[in-house]
Amino acid sequence: MCGIVGAVAQRNVTKILVEGLKRLEYRGYDSAGIAVVSEDQLVLRKALGKVSELEEKCIANPVHGGVGIAHTRWATHGKPSEVNAHPHTSDHIAVVHNGIIENHAQLRAQLQGKGYEFLSQTDTEVVAHLIHSLYEQSGSLKETLRQAITHFDGAYALGVVSTKEPDLIVCARSGSPLVLGVGIDENFIASDQLALRQVTDRFVFLDEGDLAEITADRIDIFDINGHSVERDVVQLTDAEESADKGEYRHYMLKEIYEQATVLQNTLQGRVSKTGVLEEAFGTEAKAIFDQVEAIQILACGTSYHAGMIAKYWFEDWAGLPCAVEVASEYRYRKTVVRPNTLFVTISQSGETADTLAALRSSKESGYLASLTVCNVANSSLVRESDLRLMTLAGPEIGVASTKAFTTQLVALQLLVIALGRRGCLSAEKESELVAGLLQLPELCKQVLDLDGPIQQMSEAFSEKNHALFLGRGVQFPVALEGALKLKEISYIHAEAYPAGELKHGPLALVDSDMPVVAVAPNDELLEKLKSNLEEVQARGGKLFVFADAKSGFSNDHGTTVLSLPHVPLNIAPIIYTLPLQLLSYHVAVLKGTDVDQPRNLAKSVTVE
Repeated sequence: MCGIVGAVAQRNVTKILVEGLKRLEYRGYDSAGIAVVSEDQLVLRKALGKVSELEEKCIANPVHGGVGIAHTRWATHGKPSEVNAHPHTSDHIAVVHNGIIENHAQLRAQLQGKGYEFLSQTDTEVVAHLIHSLYEQSGSLKETLRQAITHFDGAYALGVVSTKEPDLIVCARSGSPLVLGVGIDENFIASDQLALRQVTDRFVFLDEGDLAEITADRIDIFDINGHSVERDVVQLTDAEESADKGEYRHYMLKEIYEQATVLQNTLQGRVSKTGVLEEAFGTEAKAIFDQVEAIQILACGTSYHAGMIAKYWFEDWAGLPCAVEVASEYRYRKTVVRPNTLFVTISQSGETADTLAALRSSKESGYLASLTVCNVANSSLVRESDLRLMTLAGPEIGVASTKAFTTQLVALQLLVIALGRRGCLSAEKESELVAGLLQLPELCKQVLDLDGPIQQMSEAFSEKNHALFLGRGVQFPVALEGALKLKEISYIHAEAYPAGELKHGPLALVDSDMPVVAVAPNDELLEKLKSNLEEVQARGGKLFVFADAKSGFSNDHGTTVLSLPHVPLNIAPIIYTLPLQLLSYHVAVLKGTDVDQPRNLAKSVTVE
């Protein structure tokens, strides 16, 4: 959630840095600061709270210099304070950092043994002192940073300046994003290109493991092996950086296609190659997580479906009992709270009235603590929860939630892993789950490439008035979400059931005029699902099956199969959601409904 801005220019960079931080405020933060190289000195300004507080300090006590770095921080190590705010310094070195250095405690002990004194509780001050300790040997800031990053376990995006080399910034990234801005006789760094749109429209997106040296007139980039490399300069238009539909017909379609990117954003800085970096949940997370014995999830609508999926994960992988309820029902009944239960809310907007009311009432109910999974940094749920994990989906304009839902699932899986490692989740299983999550962006792209066949499939729904969605196990909530999407935007009456419940009522609805949609990953319930679907075929139902390519389904006169790539089972609920989103979208377009603003619905339900 933290933000980085840096600038090397022929002019004073202070205003550029502060403006860049303002443009990153949407990400959420608790403090802000800048460090400027001014006449061979490091000049720092830090403020607790809003960027406006930092700006006032810079106006009252002006800072002048052509090289500087700036940061907005959301605490992961050490409480919010000016002392813990970035940039962190060590003599002539100043550092800003996004991500988490997992082995900071070991490095801190080594550096203390060398005589370094620590003023903060952050992992980032370790970075500053380590770079300082290595600098005397190399005499090169670039070479020192290259050596320093070999000592780090975890994720980082780093920007570093030094009064001994006052005309440059060096930076590096691994697991956290970093972009370079290309100007005329000035260049920039940032964690998000939005921070630099006031000064440039040309950007270089660093690859994983890249290190760069930036001066006012040049940018030199080196790969993970230290070899000089060229990266493409990308010119962005205003449409690409705004809440504009761009090339897409509707916001919803744009947001469906953004999922490969936002899923990656939600993971970056929160996972290493083999594990979850639980500090991303906040400074109090470890102490709270160590006590958790049960989970209570509250949500509404699409977010409720995300919670239902997470229930399977909590109980299967983490061995934690998990209850999931609709917030509007929960708040009006008496409840029995298990000891040491973590109260989890899920919301795109963070202002959902029933969910917010449930959180407020929970504070008197004996819960261990509260955590929210949310997409809006300064929302009420975020402010009023003890812990929070932002989904980083970016603005979602379409009323029917798409990218907010799938990023919620990623965030919830990170929470399950962080809690599960305290119980029955082995290190090997954690590594397996993280490996699956890291495949999400590429597999997402592969599924979205199936848009053509899905659009063709949608024609079978355009004249229908009803549809039935089926799934088994963790795919049942995916079926619920598919049915919700179809009814929200096409106004077709759609319901979802566990496939095993067909004989208990829904089978009476099946005939040749009732499309039946099934989600069929190649999991342990596949054969049982096939038996259920044979019952549909025997009644003359028309089946539309989204199936693993290896699941053995084939097209015939009553069955249309869309083959999906084989995916790790832990990400199957996320991947199988995508074609259902596309199906509902194309059906709605054929029916001529208002896709982005369906009748009677609002994006954020802020009243009961």
